[in-house]
Amino acid sequence: MNEIREIREDDAERFLRLCLRLDQETRFMLYEPGERTTTVESQRERILAILSEGRSTILVAEDQGDLVGYLAVFGGNANKTKHVGYLVVGIVESHTGKGLGTSLFQAAEAWRSQTGLTKFELTVMVPNERAVALYKKMGFEVEGVKRNSIRMDGQYVDEYYMGKIFPA
Repeated sequence: MNEIREIREDDAERFLRLCLRLDQETRFMLYEPGERTTTVESQRERILAILSEGRSTILVAEDQGDLVGYLAVFGGNANKTKHVGYLVVGIVESHTGKGLGTSLFQAAEAWRSQTGLTKFELTVMVPNERAVALYKKMGFEVEGVKRNSIRMDGQYVDEYYMGKIFPA
């Protein structure tokens, strides 16, 4: 059974392990295997900074003591973008297709209702069909295309800009 909760400072090492695992398991995350240089201490500092902002958070999914997924919301800092939260999502392969993504998005929307955020945005590589399907299921719409946004396996890949607007 997965528990979804807000990240804590003492999750820094486990969260870094999760990110490193995702770097290995999927080509659809930003960093390639071995590219991430984050230390546990810098991860801890980043978690504290995110949690202190009020418009940003990281929700983690925990299964029997292991972190198996996350959804991060990064709220805008400028006055003109303080209503927007940019999302990053990652779920380990063994826990995909079991409703965890849906649960993470539901938890993020519940968290959002306590903030001034009225829009969620994200980008997703066009070939990541499972993620695109999840985002559409959760009410996101394609708002545009970033051409040649990612270079992966020697090829350029487009990304969708996707967004979901909530009532103010």
